[in-house]
Amino acid sequence: MVESDIATLQALMTQGVLSSQALVRAYLRRVAAYDQQGPALNAIAALHPDALRQARELDAERAAGRLRGPLHGIPVLVKDNFHVAGLPTSAGTLALADWGPGPEAGVVRRLRAAGAVILGKTTLHELACGIINISSLTGQTRNPYAPGRAPGGSSGGTAAAVAGSFAAAGLGSDTSGSIRVPAAANNLVGLRPTRGLASRAGIVPLSETQDTPGPLARSVPDLALLLDAIVGVDADDPATARAARSLPRSFHDALRPDGLAGLRIGVLDALFGTLPGEEDVSRVAYEALAAMERLGASLAGVDIPMLAALLPGSSLTPYEFRHAFANHLAAQGGAPVSGLADILRQGLHHEQLDAVLRQREALRDDDGSGRAAVLRVRNRLRRAVLACMKRHGVDVLAYPALRCRPASIGDVQAGANSQLAAATGMPALSLPAGFTRDGLPVGLELLARDHAEQQLLDCARHWELAMQPRRAPFTTPALRRGRAPAAHRGTLRLQAAGQGSARVRYEIDLPGAVLRFDAAADVQADDAVIALALHAPPSGQAVRGPIVAHLLRGQGRARGTLPLRADLVQALQGPGLELRLYTRRFPLGAAQGALTL
Repeated sequence: MVESDIATLQALMTQGVLSSQALVRAYLRRVAAYDQQGPALNAIAALHPDALRQARELDAERAAGRLRGPLHGIPVLVKDNFHVAGLPTSAGTLALADWGPGPEAGVVRRLRAAGAVILGKTTLHELACGIINISSLTGQTRNPYAPGRAPGGSSGGTAAAVAGSFAAAGLGSDTSGSIRVPAAANNLVGLRPTRGLASRAGIVPLSETQDTPGPLARSVPDLALLLDAIVGVDADDPATARAARSLPRSFHDALRPDGLAGLRIGVLDALFGTLPGEEDVSRVAYEALAAMERLGASLAGVDIPMLAALLPGSSLTPYEFRHAFANHLAAQGGAPVSGLADILRQGLHHEQLDAVLRQREALRDDDGSGRAAVLRVRNRLRRAVLACMKRHGVDVLAYPALRCRPASIGDVQAGANSQLAAATGMPALSLPAGFTRDGLPVGLELLARDHAEQQLLDCARHWELAMQPRRAPFTTPALRRGRAPAAHRGTLRLQAAGQGSARVRYEIDLPGAVLRFDAAADVQADDAVIALALHAPPSGQAVRGPIVAHLLRGQGRARGTLPLRADLVQALQGPGLELRLYTRRFPLGAAQGALTL
């Protein structure tokens, strides 16, 4: 059910064309095809052993005329720091690989009550302490748009799985950007709601002050349906008592298709990148804002005094994590470790987290003065943000969720702008803004005043209706007879009179994101091969794009494998990628042809 939205799936079940059981099986086949094979996204921590039973019971309720709501029979995935009955809660650490506490997280109970099938749990950055999604238990999760890159984090497993259509939608948690960063990296919509709107009970904590659950989805209506299901009062989380007073009857039903009309957007230029590697992301974000202006929004450049000084010192996580984690383990019971010190002593964590976890374990704030100082910074920052919005008369602030491309695997992810919402407690939504020149997703974040979730959803809905920014990843195509499609094979022959010839046998493996080739060239005796070069798609006034790779370089025959990028795949599916033979007699190019799918 690639890219199918919840309304479509629900309509098919209403018509009797589809059942929840068939839907679960379809998603399980996609997980089997693409999670550990093909692009090997490694996004699933565990599949629920009772998923089909859940679906069967919900199908029986439907047959009896009992519907719980628009999520009835819809499979969803949940990040593996939420307690789910029937599954362990690892929080991404080997130390908790088989820990099965109870009771179930409040938002998971709400999902079940709304009729959702809990298909399974997704990977996360270990203990939610980072944004590249690596852990001692599950290793590295991969980005479906570029398997050599990270999917963001810490809810990167949910994001990669939803982007790859492993489920209809999913839940993540956000402390300092853990929903919005992976949403940006995976061409999704992701929402950090106002604190207290959804219960934190039953979620392994990172920061009691900054943590919040929230949805990730491929469309705004799907996001709103999940939000409707999870919000509300939970006696196990006192923060929900007050926030629930601001809830509408339904975020989904109140969606407006013209949310950008008349919206006043403050463009926070200070959070746009200008360094090498950042300009392309900034270009996409600014172009998206210009398009929003054409759709009826008004733009104003804004600044927040002291932003650069206040923002870096606004996180409470270093002061709250160690105690919150230990207290949660003790309260739930049955954990094989007592806290962070125990994990570090036994080496039950990934080496890439060693430094940050040791820093958090070593930090002591016995008199609370350090935490109090951060609270003062946060209060100053919140007042500055609200004053800025009032001074400029804007409804929302806008900036890239990530200033940089998703990090290559093994690198550190730079450029996250997500701490602003975490520090102020204000709701923020990341929406798909477009793609970089090499086909990587860019997310635009909108920050609004407390309890303005409906405004954010309306803006994003108008945007997606007008621009249709969602593009499925090429590595997880529709299955054929329950399996990933076979690689496309072909032969390309290049020949020009008197200029030599070349022959390329090739295999394009989309799930594997590779092009395999066997190339040979034949030139006249007084000539020699310089290169058989593959060109990127042209842009602007260029005759052809720049060279991506050499299939031959100075030799007459070679075999090899080239990694595929999203922009190259798009070209292969369209006019093709130009392949051109360069020789000593014809150094500016001789025979040429188009490589296509």
